Amino acid sequence: MIKDFTFSINRLRFDENYHPSDKTRLTTNFANLARGESRQENLRNVLLMIDNRFNDLAHWDNPNRDRYSVELEIISVDMDIDFSGKSDSFPLIEVLNTTIVDKKANKRIEGLAGNSFSSYVRDYDFSVLLPKYNKDKTEFNVLDNYGNLHGNLFKSVVNSTAYKNNFRKSPVICLSVSTNRIYRRTENQHPVLGIEYQQREFSLTDYYFKKMGMQVRYFMPPNSMAPLAFYFSGDLLSDYSALELISTISTMESFQKVYRPEIYNANSAAADCYQPSLKNQDYSNTRIVYDREERSQLATAQGKYTEENFIKPYHDVLEQWSASYAV
Repeated sequence: MIKDFTFSINRLRFDENYHPSDKTRLTTNFANLARGESRQENLRNVLLMIDNRFNDLAHWDNPNRDRYSVELEIISVDMDIDFSGKSDSFPLIEVLNTTIVDKKANKRIEGLAGNSFSSYVRDYDFSVLLPKYNKDKTEFNVLDNYGNLHGNLFKSVVNSTAYKNNFRKSPVICLSVSTNRIYRRTENQHPVLGIEYQQREFSLTDYYFKKMGMQVRYFMPPNSMAPLAFYFSGDLLSDYSALELISTISTMESFQKVYRPEIYNANSAAADCYQPSLKNQDYSNTRIVYDREERSQLATAQGKYTEENFIKPYHDVLEQWSASYAV
C-alpha cells in the first residue's frame, strides 16, 4: 500500500503591500487584484470593504462601527512528492486564513481557515478534463469518478499533521451560488448567517465539494443582496463562533462584490425564489479593477500545467493512492 502523502504549509500576509509569489495560482481573487497599475489601490479598497462589512455585522458593543479589523493570510499547501524515483513538491491548494483584531479589547482573535478556495487539480478537472470528456457529446455528462482524486487529496490535507498543527478547526469555504440553479427562501434565519435558502439539486460545484467531504448550505446574511454558498464539514451553526463566521462573510462577500457585482452588488436583494444571473444590468460597480476574462483564461492554462506536471507523470501512483485512501 502506498503511504499517505505529506504536506507543507506556508503563510503569506495579504495586505496593501502584497505581491503574488511565483507559486501562487493566479486565478485566485486576491492574486488578480494585486497586479497592474491599480494594484495598491485595489488592495487598500477591498481591505477597507472587509473591515466595514465586519463592523456592520458585529454591531453589538460597537456603536461607531470601528471596533474590529480583519487580517488575512494566504495559506499555501504544497504536496511533498517522493515516489517514482522523484523528490519534488507540487502546489496543491490555497485558502485564506482570517485573524480578527479587537481594538477595544486590545486582543487578536483566531478566525477561520478556508474562505476562498483555489486548487490546481480543480483547474485541471473543470478546465481540461471535463471539456475533453464532453468534446464530441451532444449532452453534457460527468465522469463517474469525477472529483475523486481531488476530493481525497483535500481530505488528506485536512486530516494531516501539518494542517492540525496550524489550525484548530475544519475549514469553511464560502463561494458564489450557481447561476444555473434556483434558490428558494426558507423560514430559517440565523442571527449572523442570515436567511437560509435551499435548492432542489446539487450544482456541479456542490457535487465536487461533496467529494471533498463537505456539505453545503446557502445563507443570505443581513443587508446582503444574494445568498452565499457555505461548504463545511461538521455543524456550520454550532462549531463556529459568531465572530469566526462574520470574518468569513465579510471577507468573501467583499471579494464577490468585486468578482460578481451583478449578483452581490446588485441594487435589489434576492427574491424569495431566486436564480442568480451575470446578465443582470441593475448593479453598482466597485472602484476596484478586476479582469474576469483573464481569470477564466488562466484557469485553462493552469489546468494544462497541472496535467503536464502532476497528472501525467504520477497518474498511476495517484490513482492507486486515491483508491486505497477511499477504502
